[in-house]
Amino acid sequence: DLTPAQIHQIGLDEVKRIHGQIEGVMKQVGFKGSMQDFFKFMQNDPRFTFADEAALLAYYRGLEDKINQKIPEQFSLIPKAAFEIRPVEPFRAQSAAGGSYMRPSQDGSRPGVFYVNTYDLPTRKTWDAEDLYLHEAIPGHHFQLALQQELTGLPKFRRFGSEIAFSEGWGLYAESLGKDVGVYADPYSYFGYLQNELWRAIRLVTDTGLHSKGWTRDQVISYMKENSAVSDTTAVAEAERYIAWPGQALAYKIGELKIKELRAKAEKELGAKFDVREFHNEVLKDGAVPLAVLEQKIDRWIASKKG
Repeated sequence: DLTPAQIHQIGLDEVKRIHGQIEGVMKQVGFKGSMQDFFKFMQNDPRFTFADEAALLAYYRGLEDKINQKIPEQFSLIPKAAFEIRPVEPFRAQSAAGGSYMRPSQDGSRPGVFYVNTYDLPTRKTWDAEDLYLHEAIPGHHFQLALQQELTGLPKFRRFGSEIAFSEGWGLYAESLGKDVGVYADPYSYFGYLQNELWRAIRLVTDTGLHSKGWTRDQVISYMKENSAVSDTTAVAEAERYIAWPGQALAYKIGELKIKELRAKAEKELGAKFDVREFHNEVLKDGAVPLAVLEQKIDRWIASKKG
């Protein structure tokens, strides 16, 4: 088990590592200026906006086609449920997230739906699209949640419940598969992945800062603004979320790091016997489980492959 101090340090180390990768993107695109200048450029340059709602939806549907072509190289266990991309309905768009996933109905009459928010269109960035799709849709939440529902041998609390470090850890791990499924070819889209990964690392620092190191709300907001491209509105909303819901924001990065650690272990121990499709199947085939159970499961799988 990790202590709050260890989680805080992991967060600081991850923020530093990801900042280094963002500096690499800045060099690649020939950007002159500080990282904060680059964050402002990424938020404000008109080249990163969609012309209209139709263009945004067409972009996401193109992504679906492109990624689906590469999925068989990474996955052999695929949900039976259908999948759709829909715009968020106008009545709830103002308060909804930029993207979200709704799992399919139990009887299969409704598909899994990736909802894309087209409200306040200038804030929906082209560089954010690939990363958001991988997390919320395929192979992120759609694969994990739809497959879990199809495990009819499990009790209902397992089929329809959640282990948040597993499910959000899987969503963030799915973001890291971008180059394997044919996206992040553009350095700005790769920045989109790094920016979102950075945000999850910042959560490790700020949540533990609040709840174990005596940080104030203002300290948390200042740390976010110094280290990322966050707006004032988002920084305040996130800080208050962490105050009201201790520990929840740790789930994403801790879960992702555990899945990556287990993959690296399997690759090292199995060598030529390692098959990424089998690894992904093993992670997903029993639904969401606590991370300690996932580790035991992967260890048993590694042992069986060696045998």
